[in-house]
Amino acid sequence: MPTSSYGALLLPAHARWSRGARARPGQRRRQALGGHAPRAAARTLGRRGVGSHGDPREPCMARAGRRGAGWCWALALLGLAAALGASPTSGRRWPVPYKRFSFRPKPDPYCQAKYTFCPTGSPIPVMKDNDIIEVLRLQAPVWEFKYGDLLGHFKIMHDAIGFRNTLTGKNYTIEWYELFQLGNCTFPHLRPEMDAPFWCNQGAACFFEGIDDQHWKENGTLAVVATMSGNTFNKMAEWVKQDNETGIYYETWTVQASPGKGVETWFESYDCSKFVLRTYEKLAEFGAEFKKIETNYTRVFLYSGEPTYLGNETSIFGPKGNKTLASVIKKFYDPFKPRLSTKEFLWSLLKVFDSVIMHREFYLFYNFEYWFLPMKFPFVKITYEEIPLPTRRPPPDS
Repeated sequence: MPTSSYGALLLPAHARWSRGARARPGQRRRQALGGHAPRAAARTLGRRGVGSHGDPREPCMARAGRRGAGWCWALALLGLAAALGASPTSGRRWPVPYKRFSFRPKPDPYCQAKYTFCPTGSPIPVMKDNDIIEVLRLQAPVWEFKYGDLLGHFKIMHDAIGFRNTLTGKNYTIEWYELFQLGNCTFPHLRPEMDAPFWCNQGAACFFEGIDDQHWKENGTLAVVATMSGNTFNKMAEWVKQDNETGIYYETWTVQASPGKGVETWFESYDCSKFVLRTYEKLAEFGAEFKKIETNYTRVFLYSGEPTYLGNETSIFGPKGNKTLASVIKKFYDPFKPRLSTKEFLWSLLKVFDSVIMHREFYLFYNFEYWFLPMKFPFVKITYEEIPLPTRRPPPDS
């Protein structure tokens, strides 16, 4: 089968197996959508299990040897969500638009993941125009390979898309997730040699041949939601390339003024489910016919009053920056750094509770800029809410 014109999926240098890393039993090799330097990492097109919001066997705030620190924080925040001032910026457009880039920068060597992002990636094939392609909704609990349906009971789910060519019988999967696990995308490293917090935050898409039916069916969903032609699939492949190269970083939080529908949204998340939703919308625009079935997605909310823009790395942490504000931001992020003992972790959790719940403060990093969030009850919440499938419609320029 011919491949698309932008070439084979090449594993970028930064994503090769790190020292001591081994594939899980039965894990197929994947590779990221490659390209010319310095955009090799740009085309990274990821997969479930290792990629589904991080692997709890590796440090999410990843540096070798700090096992479990990142996923401990992720689980702690999920538990907080389940259990549970600065002057506003007037005249600003809400929600703040997600910033896109002209290319994907090469990750800093400091950013390490124990398991490779997208280890079995493959080229997106070019379909024949008259091929009939089924579009499959794929959803399973985060970290299902490790904990089974545990997080599924809390509706903490990972989303992907499957494709089945009814004429050739071949199946494919595409999904979008973090290059260096969820902890790195949500909180920075505080490196002693650097004045500013250091972020290892990139997210990307991964395409590979095959669908792990057992994984998606056992504790999740594998269902046909649409059909389309091979020509529509090829259009989608070109769009995915552009979307993947310009949308380079992951955003965990959706920030709203309060729970409920129709309330002010300050910031939108940019995660696996948002990739699925964007792709569905494009497929509908290109002519795919979607069924009328209920589809739900996990969202992680922060609730705050109107956010205050604080500045970027240079204006806050640079030579002429605001040293007082810089100190406050670093102090806020300090409890989220990897801890080496249970005692340290629990003490840090108390600090987080004091900052976010008692003092109602949160410092958000979005579009490579810092914002202050005056937090409001219920502070943090995880929802599993319906977002309808799109209906077929003509392209905007028709």
